[in-house]
Amino acid sequence: MWQPVLTISGYILGILGLIMLIPAGFDIWQGGAVWSPFLAAATASMFFGFSLFLSNNTKFERIGVKQAYLVTTISWLWVCVFAAVPFYLYGVVSSPADAWFEAMSGLTGTGATIISDVEALPQPILLWRSLLNGIGGLGVVIFAVALLPILGIGGMQMFQRENSDSNDKFMPKFSYIAKRIVAVYLTLIGVCCAVYIFCGMGWFDAVNHAISVIGTGGFSTKNNSIESFNSLPIELWTMLFMLCGAVPMTSYILFIRGAPADRNRQIATLLKIVGYCGLALAFYLYFVNESSFFNALRQGYFTVIATVTTTGLTSCDYIKWGGWATSLILLLSLCGGCTGSTSGSIKIFRWQVVFAFLRKSLVSAIETNRVILMKIGSINLSEKVSVSVFVYLFSFFISLTLLTLLVSLNGYDFATSFAAVMACITNVGMGAVESIGPRGNYAFFAPEVKCILTFAMFLGRLEVITVMVVFSKSFWRR
Repeated sequence: MWQPVLTISGYILGILGLIMLIPAGFDIWQGGAVWSPFLAAATASMFFGFSLFLSNNTKFERIGVKQAYLVTTISWLWVCVFAAVPFYLYGVVSSPADAWFEAMSGLTGTGATIISDVEALPQPILLWRSLLNGIGGLGVVIFAVALLPILGIGGMQMFQRENSDSNDKFMPKFSYIAKRIVAVYLTLIGVCCAVYIFCGMGWFDAVNHAISVIGTGGFSTKNNSIESFNSLPIELWTMLFMLCGAVPMTSYILFIRGAPADRNRQIATLLKIVGYCGLALAFYLYFVNESSFFNALRQGYFTVIATVTTTGLTSCDYIKWGGWATSLILLLSLCGGCTGSTSGSIKIFRWQVVFAFLRKSLVSAIETNRVILMKIGSINLSEKVSVSVFVYLFSFFISLTLLTLLVSLNGYDFATSFAAVMACITNVGMGAVESIGPRGNYAFFAPEVKCILTFAMFLGRLEVITVMVVFSKSFWRR
């Protein structure tokens, strides 16, 4: 059972080491260090990773369900540990807990940080933070479309429909999906970067923000995020590219192949949520906060898109808007983008299943003898899919509750505890209270609480159940 798991995990770890050579080369090119800390971290990562890969390498065409769970959990944990090493060696964090928090935040696309002055960081570290957003975003998409259908978590079996022309063997299917997703992903980053440069952003900021935006990660090279540029074109393009990152990567492939437009109804629902909620928030800011209508639209839509897509970039301090606005933002963080995108949180598809089940239940309550199908668009939903979605939702909210209680036990008030856990488990990053909002950070939390929040990010990004299953007793019974 362990050979395929260690082979894949070792390969991923080795690739991480190779990617570390990018900031290492940039560091040496800048003349910042003769022996870059990134070289030490890259050497360790490649040594352990490729040693595992070569010592366990074996031919296999598919992996079992247990192996899929193990590959997912072990790979993310190992990658996060090694990704944290440069932060510690560079001295930008004071403890391993801080380094682990920052690395996990980057890889899970959460965007939460314990660093109070981002602009004071060395450029190689800023680049590494952005690369973690990019690595995590790409890894999440491949995880969602290649492994989650095997695991059957939260209705992810639906993704098998989108790749029905590939065969049932794991490795050919994985290769088929991964190559196309990587091409789409890199193309979007390249286009986004070029647009930013055209809008007047410096090349270094453009590269970092392009990776962060498409990966819906939220790390910025500026303390005040996108607001620092004070540019309407940059904000408008950022909104567009955040939405691009929240769209299923497979939808771009299907579009190129000429698939029917109604095959994925998530995108239409995403645009409706953004449209209605952005307009509602704009009217609130206009009438209650007495903002100009143009600024209300600009700030309202940016904040809604950043929250729904779980990117977490900011163009203003929304905490100052009052209780109704922050409550709406908190609720929108539970939405998430489309399944198969780089976004975090619960995802639109699962909410579509919930409302489809609700519609069926309301009709059945009146017309008891009528046979009613659960449908999303033209797709019929099986009972298995709806059950898996409700199990996921139950696990998600139980985890949210328990983790909030754990943080509260360390002496933090309920609002701060709940907002922090919510921001981390949904991978939004920005919290609904001032201390961890657009102008705050997570540095004030105790080391043990940072570890809890790091686990919350990990739990949320791996769809909760994946982690629960691996840590359950039944998983290890023969």
